[in-house]
Amino acid sequence: MSTPKDSEIASAIQDAIRAKRERKTTIAEDIAELERALLVDIETFDLEAAEQRAQREQSANSGAGMVDAELVFPTIVPTAKASLPTKSAPSPQAVAQPPIDTSNGSLLDQLRQQAEIRQRQLHSELTERSAINETIDQSLKRVFFYLHDLVQQLNIVKPEIPRPYLVADERELHALAWQEGFADYRTQSQAAGALVELVSFSYRLSSPDSLVIERDGPVVERFRAQLFDFGLQFSCKEFKNARRYVERAEFHIQSEVSVTARWRADFTNGKIVLEARNLERLGSVSYTLSATALDKALFEEFGRLVLGQANRFRELVKR
Repeated sequence: MSTPKDSEIASAIQDAIRAKRERKTTIAEDIAELERALLVDIETFDLEAAEQRAQREQSANSGAGMVDAELVFPTIVPTAKASLPTKSAPSPQAVAQPPIDTSNGSLLDQLRQQAEIRQRQLHSELTERSAINETIDQSLKRVFFYLHDLVQQLNIVKPEIPRPYLVADERELHALAWQEGFADYRTQSQAAGALVELVSFSYRLSSPDSLVIERDGPVVERFRAQLFDFGLQFSCKEFKNARRYVERAEFHIQSEVSVTARWRADFTNGKIVLEARNLERLGSVSYTLSATALDKALFEEFGRLVLGQANRFRELVKR
């Protein structure tokens, strides 16, 4: 077998190099040609025509019955704007819909009419509810501003409150004086509208005196629970028999009363609920008020009630 000469080997290598260079040139030219064609397609692309073609293909695939132009559903919008109420109203009740009558007009026409009526009702109810909620929010803001100012003055004056608090057996806490008060408020989350939902008002009354009240046998625990419910501070000295049963107890009650008044929004019923503890007497009481009833006159009467003065607060909350 003959061995290739050096000249033949060199020639073969040059031919291979030449072929490789020509192939690279051809590939680069092909890529450049594809880029030019792609740019031309992008510039001449008709988006609207493509959308129409896609819609035609979709209609053809979905069945002939749905391409009828008469079956296009209209956009339902309210035709009338509900007026804003000036007073709170009860929560809207579901309105009974009349039965569908297809004797006059098509079924879809009847459904469209009922849908439009219901849409207007929902829009009116939403508008009314939003107006009521806004009224509650504004009323609670006025409550807070008044109570905040009231507390600021009373924390300086510290007046005596001429209101006795009956504990038991005609024994009373009396000659109590204002010590310190606070007013605060809470709002909903931003997602819920950030409306004011609670205004809290609290203060403490006290005097240096104290009461000592005795209770016997099974009444001891009941009286202890009652004092806890009132929020009174006390100590208890128990007297037990030989069998370690409590025969009687002495309750030493401090002359200190904590008073709270929470003005809470009831957005569901469009009302404001006042929940008070130890306000007029020991114990809890609740009032339900219309948002529009919270005016300057009611605030003034509430201030007189806090100070133990003659007032018409109960009369005004019933309006």
